[in-house]
Amino acid sequence: MTLDSDIAALSHDHMFLGDRHDENARRTLWVVVLTSVMMVGEIIAGSLFNSMALLADGFHMATHAGALGVAALAYVYARRHVRNPRFTFGTGKVGDLAGFASAFALALIALGIGVESVARLLDPRPVAFGEATIVAILGLIVNVISAFLLGGGHHHDHGHHGHSHHDHGHHHDHAHAHAEGGGHHHHDNNLRSAYLHVMADALTSVLAIAALLGGRYMGWVWLDPLMGIVGAVVITVWAWSLLRDTAAVLLDMADTHLEDEVRNEVEGPGDAHITDLHIWRVGPGAHAAIVSVSGAASAETVRSRLRAIHELAHVTVETR
Repeated sequence: MTLDSDIAALSHDHMFLGDRHDENARRTLWVVVLTSVMMVGEIIAGSLFNSMALLADGFHMATHAGALGVAALAYVYARRHVRNPRFTFGTGKVGDLAGFASAFALALIALGIGVESVARLLDPRPVAFGEATIVAILGLIVNVISAFLLGGGHHHDHGHHGHSHHDHGHHHDHAHAHAEGGGHHHHDNNLRSAYLHVMADALTSVLAIAALLGGRYMGWVWLDPLMGIVGAVVITVWAWSLLRDTAAVLLDMADTHLEDEVRNEVEGPGDAHITDLHIWRVGPGAHAAIVSVSGAASAETVRSRLRAIHELAHVTVETR
């Protein structure tokens, strides 16, 4: 192999962004705008009607607007620095970092709602049922539109990956392979975090509407704080789920299913044995792997077997 071809082989990029990265960024930005407008509207309405309930909900929505803003910035940052060599495996994890931060914020919001709800349950306060109900309905409409814009937070992505191979001239036989995107899909945790913030707002709006109607027509003043406690519990469960999943990505936790699939593909024919295996996620639907193999199978043979596993976007094969 010539020097030029060596350099060309080594000059591959590490762009592990999701297929819908830019589309998700636009959707999230629109949701930020809608949430911010609703937030300002609630604060102004609360001031005009002298309603503490509306002011509190407006400032509560401000925390969601801030978290959604972080999600939108994460998309911009990941795209802007996608070819920055300082990021060894690209910026595919930026969304997971933003998702982790948003999940933490969501947990704090749930804690605040829970504490305030318990306080109001123990010390009931007068509620402006009419104004609060109207604003809660408007908030719910905004949240439904936002959820629609985010596509349910369940867009599946597989990364943009090229397809190239190159060998290094070490005493061990090393090779890298970039697998083509496709096959199995994975959630964009940044979009998922934005969706959960929208759903948390929608949930509190639905519970608030039910509680306000119950308080207005049935006299059940205690229903408002009780619904707040229920909402806090549900939001906490959502936040924990997102924290767990994003932390797993940030800490490079292994995907045991994917590990088993790699072992089956490589060791299945019986001419190779994996002595060391590391697999970690580098972006939505994209994983990197280091595979050390002993036996008669060559590096090229091992690479050909791994091409069937489309989640693998960047693979290092070492044969002994």
